Amino acid sequence: MRKTILLTVFLLSVASFGQVARKRVVKLMGSRFDITMVAKNEASANAYIDTAIAEITRIENLISDWIPTTQVSQINKNAGIKPVKVDKELFELTKRAIAFSKLTDGAFDISYASLDKIWIFDGSMTELPSAEAIKKSVEKVGYKNIIMDEAKQTIFLKLPGMKIGFGSIGKGYAADKTKEVMMKKGVKAGIVNASGDMNTWGTQPDGKKWTIGITNPFNDNKTFASFPLENNAVVTSGTYEKYVMFDGQKYSHIIDTRTGYPAKGLASVTVFATSAELANGLSTAIIVMGEEVGMNLINQLPDISCVMVNDEGKIFTSKNIDLKTKKVE
Repeated sequence: MRKTILLTVFLLSVASFGQVARKRVVKLMGSRFDITMVAKNEASANAYIDTAIAEITRIENLISDWIPTTQVSQINKNAGIKPVKVDKELFELTKRAIAFSKLTDGAFDISYASLDKIWIFDGSMTELPSAEAIKKSVEKVGYKNIIMDEAKQTIFLKLPGMKIGFGSIGKGYAADKTKEVMMKKGVKAGIVNASGDMNTWGTQPDGKKWTIGITNPFNDNKTFASFPLENNAVVTSGTYEKYVMFDGQKYSHIIDTRTGYPAKGLASVTVFATSAELANGLSTAIIVMGEEVGMNLINQLPDISCVMVNDEGKIFTSKNIDLKTKKVE
C-alpha cells in the first residue's frame, strides 16, 4: 500500500512582506519528505524545519513496524500470545484505522502487513501466483482480529503470525501531527509533503494560496490539474509505478487484502480532506474499491472531494469538483 509522489507544489513566492519560505527535502520513515516553512527569516524557517523533522522522527519511533523496539513491533511479536499495553496516541491511531476499515468494508486494513509476499514487483516474477497461494496469502489479514481493550489500553492480534503496519496512513498522520506542532509554535504557514501525503496551513509569504498540481500518472513530467490549498490536506495514491504484466493484464502493487489480488481499474486517486491521515486512508481504499463504489462513498462524506484517473486515462471527479479536462494521456 505504498504511496506515490504524484503532487507538485507550485511555490510562487519566496520572500515578501517580511516573510520567507524555506524548503528542505529529507528522507524520513523510509520516504521522501518535502518540508516548507514560512517565517520572518531564513534562520527561523530552518529551525522550524528542524523541529518538524524531530516530530516526524518521534512518530516513526512510535509506529514503525520495522524498528524492533517500537510498540507496533511488540504488538506484532506478541500476536496470538498476549495483549500489549500501548501509549494512548498509538491506541487512538489504531482505533481510527479500524474505523476506516469499517467505513470501507475492509478495503482499508492495517493488518495488510500480515500478507504473504507472493507478488514481486522488481522484475523477477515470471508467472502468476496460483489461486491457492493467493488465497493462503491473506489468511492472517483481517481487522476484526485486532482486539482493542479501552480500559487497559492494550492491543492484541488474535492470530499467531498476524501483523499490523501503518504504511498506509502513517505518513499522513505524521504530516498532520507536524502541522499541529508547528501551529502551536506560532508558525503561520507551511507544507509537510510526505511522498504525496500532504497537509498545508496558511499562505505563501505574499498572501497567495499554496497551489498543488496533480501529476499525470502516465507522464511524470506533466500535471493535468491544479488546485489552491488553504489549511487542508491532499493525498494521492497510484498504481502505475509498480506493476507486472501477464498476458496483457496489468497487476499493480496495491493489493486488495480481502482477496489477495492486485487492485484494478484506477491509475491514481487524489483525495482532499481536513487531514492527511483521513485522505491517506481513503485514497488507498478507493484504489481497491474502484471508481463506482469509491465515488459513491466520497460523495456521502462531508468536506471530502476526490479526483480519479482510470487505467485508460479517463478522469472522474466527486460532485464538488468541476474539471474542464476529462482525460489524460
